[in-house]
Amino acid sequence: MSASAYSCILWDVDGTIADASAGILPRLRQVFASYELPEPDAAALALWIGPPMLESFQRWAGMDAIRAQEAVARYRVLAAADGYAASVDVYPGVVDVLQSVHDAGIPQATASTKPENQVQAILDHYELSPLFTAVSGARVGEVGNSDGKAFVIGQALERLQAAGVDVSRPVLIGDRHHDVDGAAEYGIPVIFSDWGFGEPEEAEGAIMRVADAEELKRALLG
Repeated sequence: MSASAYSCILWDVDGTIADASAGILPRLRQVFASYELPEPDAAALALWIGPPMLESFQRWAGMDAIRAQEAVARYRVLAAADGYAASVDVYPGVVDVLQSVHDAGIPQATASTKPENQVQAILDHYELSPLFTAVSGARVGEVGNSDGKAFVIGQALERLQAAGVDVSRPVLIGDRHHDVDGAAEYGIPVIFSDWGFGEPEEAEGAIMRVADAEELKRALLG
């Protein structure tokens, strides 16, 4: 039996489970070109991976809310054409963590601001779906601020609870300040994955940082 301090585990996807940058960055460049906007360099585009894309088009591309919604829709058309699991790699050792947590009997859920069908496609592609009790992502076909990190965390908790899971002691694994901020709305502690896309200062407010999957496994399972 596991000595884990947690009754359930919530996972961000981009930057914690999967590296989808090889697909995300070219699509973003295509969207920028469609608006005849200058193309940011790779380092600038990396800031877009993880946070809600609607927010990023407004913050980093200077678009108003209506134009940003249109840009997100263009991006999603490209993602659908590519295949949602195309150019996605799972980080080293993370599958072992997921399997070990599952074997220990601790329910898991995603809490990602990626559209839920994209999250499901990644899990299905890597045969990870059986390790999750619930999958929570942004609503498909809807673009809105309500589908930020707090929204998907709340949705994950509701779905876990509906499945009979004890949600009294959750933890979130994430790599951006959005994860820390969203989890704080529910009083949920965050373990920050250093292998993701966030800068070190984004870990402020997390209960710990982990350098690799083995360290994360120890943190989760005791």
